[in-house]
Amino acid sequence: MREVYIKISGRVQGVGFRRWAEKTANRKGSLSGWVRNAEDGSVEILMRGKKNEVEEMISACQRGPLWARVDNITFLPAVTNHFLPQIIDGVFKRI
Repeated sequence: MREVYIKISGRVQGVGFRRWAEKTANRKGSLSGWVRNAEDGSVEILMRGKKNEVEEMISACQRGPLWARVDNITFLPAVTNHFLPQIIDGVFKRI
């Protein structure tokens, strides 16, 4: 199992990126986590799952949905902020 927290920057808000990420993650099968818009215009994803499925999701995020333009994906430190939602096993959702 692998857990990653990523920030995706570019034209990623207002283009259906969160909906696309939710559908893409749920098709993978074993990914759990969440996706949200950040105040700086980026999208953040915290996910956990089988190593190969996490890596496939990261690769998919480099492209994103049709109208998105992904400029950069940054790996963030592990989540220690108790204000962020925890991962619920078997659930990947938009927040």
